[in-house]
Amino acid sequence: MTADAATQAATRPARRQPRGRARGEGQWALGYREPLNANERVKNDDNGLNVRARIENIYSRRGFASIDPTDLNGRMRWWGLYTQRRPGIPGGKTASLEPHELSDEFFMMRVRCDGGRLSAAQLRTLADISSTYARDTADISDRQNIQYHWIRIEDVPTIWAALEEVGLTTAEACGDTPRVILGSPVAGVAEDEIIDGTPAIEEIVRRFVGDPALSNLPRKFKTAVSGSPSQDVAHEINDVSFVGVVHPELGPGFDVFVGGGLSTNPIFAQRLGAFVTLEEVPEVWCGVVEIFRDYGYRRLRNKARLKFLMADWGAERFREVLENEYLHRRLTDGPAPPPPSGRRDHVGVHQQRDGRFYVGAAPVVGRVSGKILAGLADLAESVGSDRIRLTTHQKLLVLDVPEDKVDQVCTGLRKLGLDPTPSEWRRGTMACTGLEFCKLAITETKEVAGRAVLQLEERLPDFANPLSLHVNGCPNSCARIQVADIGLKGQIVTDDHGNQVEGFQVHLGGELGPDDQVGRKPRGLKVTSADLPDYVERLARRYDEQRADDETFAAWARRAEEADLA
Repeated sequence: MTADAATQAATRPARRQPRGRARGEGQWALGYREPLNANERVKNDDNGLNVRARIENIYSRRGFASIDPTDLNGRMRWWGLYTQRRPGIPGGKTASLEPHELSDEFFMMRVRCDGGRLSAAQLRTLADISSTYARDTADISDRQNIQYHWIRIEDVPTIWAALEEVGLTTAEACGDTPRVILGSPVAGVAEDEIIDGTPAIEEIVRRFVGDPALSNLPRKFKTAVSGSPSQDVAHEINDVSFVGVVHPELGPGFDVFVGGGLSTNPIFAQRLGAFVTLEEVPEVWCGVVEIFRDYGYRRLRNKARLKFLMADWGAERFREVLENEYLHRRLTDGPAPPPPSGRRDHVGVHQQRDGRFYVGAAPVVGRVSGKILAGLADLAESVGSDRIRLTTHQKLLVLDVPEDKVDQVCTGLRKLGLDPTPSEWRRGTMACTGLEFCKLAITETKEVAGRAVLQLEERLPDFANPLSLHVNGCPNSCARIQVADIGLKGQIVTDDHGNQVEGFQVHLGGELGPDDQVGRKPRGLKVTSADLPDYVERLARRYDEQRADDETFAAWARRAEEADLA
């Protein structure tokens, strides 16, 4: 949609209120154009995309002190930049300090890697940026992004130039925009793939990323596209997802899910019951985004995600509006996807459809570095591969490995600290950024989770049942705590000596898939960060003792007595 089209949308007559809330919620389509909160006023005053010119021409030349506060705390996110947390501020003060008191004069920078796809040249550029400008930091997020820390505003234009030279960008990596598009990391190579969604991802990025018409949404907008039967993009918790299915008459295509999300109000996405071909995905995607832009709730930030509109409308009404007001045609009814097959993280050695192999490896909680990324680029090129992929589980893959080079790649990965045959603890543990850099965090996560992994590997080296341990530093669930076997929400807790210390509220038995469920929260169950390895060990041993044959941890945790979960 062009800027002219956006203007037309802004001035079109108010439409009738679909079923749902009666009072005005700031929905543009119903005539509510007056900004209803500070964030909406900032966006109304100037499109977030416009801040790039000020960064290049003013802020990078005059330094941090020259940055306008509304740009610093708002619009710079449209280009993947957040100020990071000032060192030394304890988690107990997170909620009581103002943003400027929490903020350091350095930035987190998020690089979008749509579909998780990287070439060796792109990986080498990411490594160089890490080493030169980010103090060797680099994290793989569970949304297939690369995140840096310690970025200076003076260096941002140079970093952008380096990224864009190899086809990467930070555009709309954050902010109230269509963020990175998740894709199957084995798209186009997996033997069992239903359909390759890569062309649809590429077309969405080409046509819509950076489009001013779609850059002022009520809140963030998350997308996933995958034709893998393992359903490897967490489609249940994205704003819109396209999941590979086979129509009995039309062949391979996609089923459409809308309105998923976690944070403090977890809601699973709903099927529209529509079958969409590969060629139709960009058009349908745009229609869903435009509905969110026009009908989304803008009054309250904590009620502005698409999941709240979808919960009020329901799938039938949402599809009706999509077809009648945006696509101007009927969508074809289609089948639901079958239950997922296999594990979603693609770790290990797997044969591709062309006879070569891909190798998936697990860094500890997604933490890598410039040195590791450079070594990975060297390793991939040494076996003739130019394709590296990031996963939605903070893991990475090397594609196109000849059969006689598989052992070489596995050995090289281990030397880099990237294990292709990891323990279940290393494989199943994820962590958000946490107190080290995040201004929203209450507890440290990466270090705590990494330490727990190492201790659990020593204590329970033969534990062989899949188990996900997701560690989050605040309630926002960037690490997907509600859908983990063991999900940990950071908060200040009281230890055995009556001291207020960092710790976690415990969620147990969450999962994605055909039986998707939010984990239970046993009453009063909390654990200190220091006691985390002991608690998880105790829980794992009880699971091993009490589980039925082939019973998953999630199923056991949902039926277990609370005393056995303490």
